[in-house]
Amino acid sequence: MSLLTVKNLSHGFGDRAIFDDVSFRLLKGEHVGLIGANGEGKSTFMNIITGKLEPDAGTVEWSKRVRVGYLDQHTVLEKGMTIRDVLKSAFKYLFDMEAEMNSLYEKMGDVDENQLNAMLEEVGVIQDMLDHNDFYIIDAKVEEVARGLGLTDIGLDKEVNDLSGGQRSKILLAKLLLEKPEILLLDEPTNYLDETHIEWLRRYFQAYENAFILITHDMPFLDSVVNVIYHMENQKLDRYTGTYENFLQVYEVKKSQLESAYKRQQQEIGELKDFVARNKARVATRNMAMSRQKKLDKMDVIELAREKPKPEFNFKVARTSGKLIFQTQELVIGYDEPLSRPLNLKMERGQKIALVGANGLGKTTLLRSLLGEITPIEGVVEEGDYLHIGYFEQEIKEENQRTCIEEVWEAFPALNQGEVRGILAKCGLTTKHIESQVRVLSGGEQAKVRLCKLINKETNLLVLDEPTNHLDVDAKEELKRALKAFKGSILLISHEPEFYREVVTEIWNCEDWTTKIV
Repeated sequence: MSLLTVKNLSHGFGDRAIFDDVSFRLLKGEHVGLIGANGEGKSTFMNIITGKLEPDAGTVEWSKRVRVGYLDQHTVLEKGMTIRDVLKSAFKYLFDMEAEMNSLYEKMGDVDENQLNAMLEEVGVIQDMLDHNDFYIIDAKVEEVARGLGLTDIGLDKEVNDLSGGQRSKILLAKLLLEKPEILLLDEPTNYLDETHIEWLRRYFQAYENAFILITHDMPFLDSVVNVIYHMENQKLDRYTGTYENFLQVYEVKKSQLESAYKRQQQEIGELKDFVARNKARVATRNMAMSRQKKLDKMDVIELAREKPKPEFNFKVARTSGKLIFQTQELVIGYDEPLSRPLNLKMERGQKIALVGANGLGKTTLLRSLLGEITPIEGVVEEGDYLHIGYFEQEIKEENQRTCIEEVWEAFPALNQGEVRGILAKCGLTTKHIESQVRVLSGGEQAKVRLCKLINKETNLLVLDEPTNHLDVDAKEELKRALKAFKGSILLISHEPEFYREVVTEIWNCEDWTTKIV
């Protein structure tokens, strides 16, 4: 049974085509991975099937009476609500049914026997619905999902007003899972989760009986939870049954076969054109030349997919720093309340350190305290000499109205326009991306603009807060290579062991320092 059918979909922005006559179907219980390089249109596709965007052509048809849940990072959480309130709102339809049942009970004393029997029957149906949907163990279900995603670490009675973007995303994901719709639509659900909670989500999706469509650049996670792959490339959308690993094998074989067929055809075209050119003017061979020209005209010419620009990250290194990078004395980090016990940490030149541990323990707060962006609750941070710091923030809150050229030119005013275009292109951005406003780019393309500014600044200490969020496979691998080659020091937060283990020399677990229970 098809829950979602997309036919002959075409869409673009200005003169940039995203999809050209693509089709898609989602069957009951399918776990679909939607993959493709940054900017291929994965989030655009999600916006089209959820009705946020109207396609230029084609149809989107949902099965009737199907509940769809969409992880929308831009959902506004109501001021004054606690985390628990938001999570319990997933069951609003059940609370409404309970209110309807209680209203029927109140009216029963004022009706005749026939009406009473009808009301009792209706109450019985509602009661069965409540029992079937686990209405009377809602609190336990809320606690289970909240614990699995690390929300109990924050505190379920905490108001949502002042939470970070990452914490809000976790709340929205938890609410969505509690709603348990027939179809889940998930765009980068692991971005703000640490390893423990990603593992919990992995097990949850493996056991999930309903259908979902998942966008993620965490390929080990994707490979472990999906059974269908839809691959976006060059305005096309192709379906592959099986895991991501199965897809890679089949895709490479198809690509190799197509390249071989292309070479054979190009050779044949060359020979035909050569024959026509040499023989069309001679009376004796004119008919044979015309015959070959007809064959050329009717030929279905094979076209190879255009090569995507591959990013190239090479960090510019500043003069060597002093031996000490930083040292803390009895440092207590936090905002209103302490997030750590007193810390005596030391980092020296050449160290490459990953900060790991559950979300909400203060990894970003520690980075910002070391950089002097926030004042610690207690203690001091001593910085070493001759530090040239490059900082990659996890979240950029303001919407950027500038074009990519303007954004980078402002950071490097000594460059001319050609040079600015050149360094952006080296980060895997096309001319269309470079001339676009930053705000209209995909998350991965925006990250490449920020990395462009970082790699072209002379640094000897890189401070990176989840730099792989939104990056596609090629960009992630290139960033890993560049960080391994970097001659300076690195302090890195990442939830992807496959990324950081080959980069760093040491791992610091923040769970060893936290004041919170983990």
